[in-house]
Amino acid sequence: MAQRKKKLTKKKRHTPNRDQEVDSDGDFQLVAEIKDDDTPGRKLPHFPAASDCTSDVEPDTRELVRAQNKKKKKSGGFQSMGLSFPVYKGVMKKGYKVPTPIQRKTIPVILDGKDVVAMARTGSGKTAAFLVPMFEKLKAPQAQTGARALILTPTRELALQTMKFTKELGKFTRLKTALILGGDSMEDQFAALHENPDIIIGTPGRLMHVITDMNLKLHGVEYVVFDEADRLFEMGFAEQLQEIIRRLPDTRQTLLFSATLPKLLVEFARAGLTEPVLIRLDVDSKLSDQIKLSFFHLRVDDKPALLLHLLRNVAKPQEQTVVFAATKHHVEYLNELLSSEGIECAYIYSALDQTARKINIGKFVHRKAMVLIVTDVAARGIDIPLLDNVINYNFPSKAKLFLHRVGRVGRAGRSGTAYSMVCPDEMPYVYDLHLFLGRPVQFATADHTQDSEGVFGRVPQSILDDEGSHLITAHKNSLDLQNLHRVSENAYKQYLKSRPNPSTESIRRVKSTDVSSMAVHPLLGSGLEKNELDRLQLVDAIKSYKSKSTIFEINSNSKTPASEVMRKKRSKDKQVVDKFNKQREDVAAGSRLQQSAASRATAGDNEGHGKGNEEEDLQGVFSEVLGVKRRNVQEDGERPKSKKSRATGKEEEYFIPYRPKDFNSERGLSLGGEVSHFEQQASSAVLDLMGDEGDQLNQHKKIMRWDRKRKRFVKESGKEEQNKKIRTESGQIVHNKKRKNFYEEWKKKYKVEDAGSVSDGETGGRKRSAGGRGRGRRGASSHSPAAPQVTAGGRRIQSELRSSSQILKHRKLKQKQQFLQGGGMKRIRSKNKQWVGEMKKSGFGRGGQKKGKMRKRL
Repeated sequence: MAQRKKKLTKKKRHTPNRDQEVDSDGDFQLVAEIKDDDTPGRKLPHFPAASDCTSDVEPDTRELVRAQNKKKKKSGGFQSMGLSFPVYKGVMKKGYKVPTPIQRKTIPVILDGKDVVAMARTGSGKTAAFLVPMFEKLKAPQAQTGARALILTPTRELALQTMKFTKELGKFTRLKTALILGGDSMEDQFAALHENPDIIIGTPGRLMHVITDMNLKLHGVEYVVFDEADRLFEMGFAEQLQEIIRRLPDTRQTLLFSATLPKLLVEFARAGLTEPVLIRLDVDSKLSDQIKLSFFHLRVDDKPALLLHLLRNVAKPQEQTVVFAATKHHVEYLNELLSSEGIECAYIYSALDQTARKINIGKFVHRKAMVLIVTDVAARGIDIPLLDNVINYNFPSKAKLFLHRVGRVGRAGRSGTAYSMVCPDEMPYVYDLHLFLGRPVQFATADHTQDSEGVFGRVPQSILDDEGSHLITAHKNSLDLQNLHRVSENAYKQYLKSRPNPSTESIRRVKSTDVSSMAVHPLLGSGLEKNELDRLQLVDAIKSYKSKSTIFEINSNSKTPASEVMRKKRSKDKQVVDKFNKQREDVAAGSRLQQSAASRATAGDNEGHGKGNEEEDLQGVFSEVLGVKRRNVQEDGERPKSKKSRATGKEEEYFIPYRPKDFNSERGLSLGGEVSHFEQQASSAVLDLMGDEGDQLNQHKKIMRWDRKRKRFVKESGKEEQNKKIRTESGQIVHNKKRKNFYEEWKKKYKVEDAGSVSDGETGGRKRSAGGRGRGRRGASSHSPAAPQVTAGGRRIQSELRSSSQILKHRKLKQKQQFLQGGGMKRIRSKNKQWVGEMKKSGFGRGGQKKGKMRKRL
């Protein structure tokens, strides 16, 4: 019986281990990839045995692992991509089960080593799309090379988020990451780069500053990612990016990821990429279907009142909200206003200290503050998990910026709501947005329900009056609110000067639109009386009242010469005035009727006819284009005629328009705001002709230019471009030769010695610094054979070879031991005693020769 019990206990001990092995390795069963047309004599791939390996070199089994890790049937999961176990384990630990469409398209292409330009809407998983193949390509830390991957982001918050996501996703790969951000200590960043990181994540300004100080060559970088690439080139860092690209090797793999791809990035891809693959997703639906849009028409002064009403009554207490304002002064004003009203909020803007930015965004992420007030610095890439609402306090001047703002909600399949406050001077930008999205502008009517999406409505006056009266008393009681409100008004005037102008078509459509016919927004008109719209129309009539009589006709019974002249003129021009009024009424009525039809026609024109040239251009730039729908081609090879061409009689094949067909979409995607018209482009073009003879050839050297610093005209020497100064994101000059080198000061402070290893980009070896905090490291070079080596698993191995300093130290220690063991100290002590005795006898003793004066002299 005792033996049977022992056997049973042994079986019970081993069974859970077997189950765990099956659970952990069940997804990684080595299954051969079998095609649909299986042949009976086909051999399956197998791992090489010991007899197959004739040399001592370990065989490369990576391709075999990838081939055998794939399932028999195409499931579309991460396992079918053939990822290694540490990478796959990190993906599963993060909670991802099925890849998103952008990940399913990009990851296999990136693993094949091709350059990729990827477009997908916000919240579609672009970050994991370039991190997963990066981990797969880097595998494990290496000792002999420096950084092997570089990720550039436009903002600090996005870089911090990418850093956090990299650590979570690459938890089991043991790859080291260095974060180079503006606002942080440069000493810590120097020490981090001496730690031999595998991945560098940073913003372009500070990264450029650190690279020039340390003279990094970046020869070991083989994987470069430009996240939110259009914003990177929009911020004015094009020169820093070009300098960073110049230091990178030609054999690198370059990836561009963004939700919007303007033509400038296509040109950049043509110059900096090698046979790139363009992956275009969500071209037609730029916004997620889960995002609900609402537009409110009101005056500028009523925006704070509506903001309070939305946060208190419309948004639920457990929902988090992000409020986008135009300037940092608006952010400070709204923060003070909401705090005084008892609403806990956090705020972020670019001029805020980096530590304060981290604290504020931490409060919002951990739900200690339910409202986050930001400028456009947080419009891109920031992923807040449970964000529900976005409020545009100031409507964005670019349609592309609206996409990135609203893209903070509705991420990863969740739903969200975007509220936009629109004042009269922002109406043209709303038309530009709908033209870019291909949607009609829907004015609110009495038939709309609360669930209606994309409705443009008015705000009831009763709501504004209730909140406005409360705000007036709050401003009277607080001097800080008054000062901040005055500063924000002055800042808004400066903001209007720098805001890009809307398109002329939108301005013309706004002028022909009758806003008084707009009903109350259904989201705000649920508990109101039926005659609220009549009240608003009466207020509009009072606001727009214009007297028909002139100042000369105030008293109709007067017989002054001025009144008689005006009566004669009015009777003479009566027909012309009536005709003009009738035409204006007809135009207003026609615009109300044809408003939705015209917007649909323009959207269809942009989508249907604008795709032709655009796709031809993209096919000429990229080697392969994925995600593009096939065109409808007739049997004889000709394109079918559209309904519009049959109605207007224009042959689209031969008709040459005066502007490109994708004008509206490119205007929304452009980096510099509005795409200039042909006249503006032609006027800015300059043709510079130089002579081919001696006098004319040197004529341009005699041209004088005005120097602002010297306050006089100087000659063009041609050296200005060479010594051009570049300012970083903190306003510091990079290429000034007289500036102090922070890296040299850091090396002196912490006594870090490097034999040119950091300048070559090989920060593999490590050596502890002689003093300081012990963070300084130096790389392994040919002059330092004693640098410890690192195994593939990341463990350090103590080298048996000693450096020159260690040999010298060992010799001194050996000589000291021999000296002590040979009685050296005893001999020194006896000599000292003998010398002291002689001195006493010669000068101060009672000897027979020296007495009296001689004694005193000695």
